[in-house]
Amino acid sequence: MPSLHVLVGSPAPGALPGGRLPDGTLLLDLGPDHPSRAGLLDLELWTDAAGETIERADVHVGAMHRGVEKLFEVRDYRQILMLADRHDWQAPFAGELTIALACEALLGMTVPPRARWLRTLLAEHTRIGSHLGFLGYLTHRTDPGDRRVARLREDLREQLRALTGNRVHPMVTRIGGLAADADDAWLDAELAVVERARALAGDLTALLAAEYGHAAGVAPLDPAVARGYGVTGPACRATGEDLDLRRRRPYLAYDELEVAAAPADGAGDALARFTLLTAEVTDSAGLVAACAARLRTLDGPVAQALPKIIKLPDDEGYLATEAPLGQTGAHLVSRSDRTPWRLHLRTPSFSTVSALPAVLPGVQVADLELALASLGYVVGDIDR
Repeated sequence: MPSLHVLVGSPAPGALPGGRLPDGTLLLDLGPDHPSRAGLLDLELWTDAAGETIERADVHVGAMHRGVEKLFEVRDYRQILMLADRHDWQAPFAGELTIALACEALLGMTVPPRARWLRTLLAEHTRIGSHLGFLGYLTHRTDPGDRRVARLREDLREQLRALTGNRVHPMVTRIGGLAADADDAWLDAELAVVERARALAGDLTALLAAEYGHAAGVAPLDPAVARGYGVTGPACRATGEDLDLRRRRPYLAYDELEVAAAPADGAGDALARFTLLTAEVTDSAGLVAACAARLRTLDGPVAQALPKIIKLPDDEGYLATEAPLGQTGAHLVSRSDRTPWRLHLRTPSFSTVSALPAVLPGVQVADLELALASLGYVVGDIDR
């Protein structure tokens, strides 16, 4: 029998079936703003005789499975884009963007330049909001009354609402471009918000140095283990692996931008992961500013005129983007119909959580919360 049964993410026992925790179950709450709050991660842990060190970990997923890939097969391509931002709900724009790019690749379509740059800006805007969700754990543990991260994330959502009409799920991407354009006033407001993100990232870096020295050495992820489980994104780059599709296989406008490389000496532990997240917030703020500057010099449409019914050619292809949590891919198979014959998603959260049985052994039970908070995942991105 497992020594410890752990549920990660439920805000209160009353949210569980029956209104209470099963006997012998530990509930970990990583804070009101941490993405783990929306959906449970179920862990079974075996510890040493003293009950202090984890020796084995099993992960159970699938409780929220929605069958979204099967839903894709009975929706036309416009409807699919509306569904695609609902599995990683911390970075919804990344989902709809990946599907649109996969469709455009099969069509051989090039979007207008202004759409390419605005899409890039929104991708980095999304990265900032997603990273801050995980970084909110830091202030939650040191000062629960510090709501700077929560307020900034809310202001980022309001920026989306001002542009798209939607706070959380933008649903702004279209095959051939975008459904909304940004004027100079919106760009000014965006620059003000991301400058606050840059400043907050600096404060969080200082907080890590002052209060989280104990995170060094916690739950290290070996680069070979990361490769074996397909771990990508910040968790992989914190090991020193410079795996970033924005740099290695540029798309959108990234071939004209300078994306910071991952640190070559990454330790791959909890401290390295949190530190990398703060660095990437800073980098993304600079990329947003560069995109905004370029948009002020570009005129023209943000979308191509398309027929009412969109059909892709009889073909198949795979396209991946660098979403905030790692590589998000779409394998699209078309049979010349208005719906895909098959559309399979590659989601980064699934790979990261799959690696937990290899990462958690050796972690002190007292450090389990810190380890899980530093390994970014969203349950809907696992149980899609």
